Amino acid sequence: MKEFLLKGFEVELFTGLETGQHLGVSTSVAKEFLDFVTEPDKRNLEYITQPENEYKNLKELVLEPRRRLRNWLHLKKLTILPGSSLSLGDSKQFQRSDLSNSYHDFIESTYGSKVVTASIHINLGIDDLPTIFSALRLVRCEAALFLSLSASSPFLDGSMTGVHSQRWLQFPKTPRQVPLFINHTHYVTWIEEQLKKRIMQNERHLWTSVRPNGERRPYELNRLEIRICDLITDCDLLLAITALLELRVLSLMNNPELLDPVNISKLTLIELADLCDMNEHEAAKRSLDAKLQHWIDGKVISCRDWISQLLEDVKPLAIELGILPLLAPIQEVLDNGNQSMKWIKEYSNGQSIPLILQNAIKLMQAQECESNRKPDNPDCL
Repeated sequence: MKEFLLKGFEVELFTGLETGQHLGVSTSVAKEFLDFVTEPDKRNLEYITQPENEYKNLKELVLEPRRRLRNWLHLKKLTILPGSSLSLGDSKQFQRSDLSNSYHDFIESTYGSKVVTASIHINLGIDDLPTIFSALRLVRCEAALFLSLSASSPFLDGSMTGVHSQRWLQFPKTPRQVPLFINHTHYVTWIEEQLKKRIMQNERHLWTSVRPNGERRPYELNRLEIRICDLITDCDLLLAITALLELRVLSLMNNPELLDPVNISKLTLIELADLCDMNEHEAAKRSLDAKLQHWIDGKVISCRDWISQLLEDVKPLAIELGILPLLAPIQEVLDNGNQSMKWIKEYSNGQSIPLILQNAIKLMQAQECESNRKPDNPDCL
């Protein structure tokens, strides 16, 4: 059996009241737990999982920190909030987590609360530089599909936004135009130019749907970071999306001449970059109902059909690797809608946004509890 890639997650979460209102305590959490860090705004925080090859271990790596955080919050009559936007928050305010941090000064003055979102970043370990950039091109060309599966931010400030991923539409993509990189040299030269022009403030200030990552960016790279997904609270769906991503990258590694856009697309690299941006915008607005343009030829294809096509394409490899059952939650999303679509339907049926969020809080807690239920520990917070 072939080896899986190393996988890790950067998980951003909102905290708040059980009513669904946001309340920031990230500074206190970071002092209590060494594996949690603050974001510029104190209403959200982040933890990072240890890299792991095997899917059987990934779920607990994601959920264990969440349970610890939830238990700590419970003592303060607080909870973890689902969703990727300030659903019941006040987006007119920026609530600083660290007043002495100069980079946070820049974030607040430049972007304000546009950056106050929650999401999950998926990292895939890749050691070979040419493969990193080949995978970067493919995943960026298909990033809109993964946003559509994960969309969970239809609300802002207690109102419907009319879109499925408010987070991705409001988050300030930086720089505004990012090319499809030909190779590592192209990437390094471009990054150095952005830093010199102060378009990027530092090497981390590349806010795009997918980027190379490593210990000393842009020079030393060892993984691909997919940043486009909204927060995915259902861990089974998170593993399914991760598996689909990995299967696409492994398929590319097996057949680069058939899957690297630079080899087979009928579009130029400039046209491809524009197509990716347009697809991401459409996916943020309509997710699974979006009409997208395929990177091979620019032809229009429905988001659902494209994802179904990918599932068929990776099925033989998934069977070979013994992970086909992991993909089942994706079909459930295609059949019944993503988180945003379910919430929008509930709202259309007369449920209030606070009630929708309160029910989602309970479901998120129940999913964490169920995965940890043991005969000697039948109860869970």
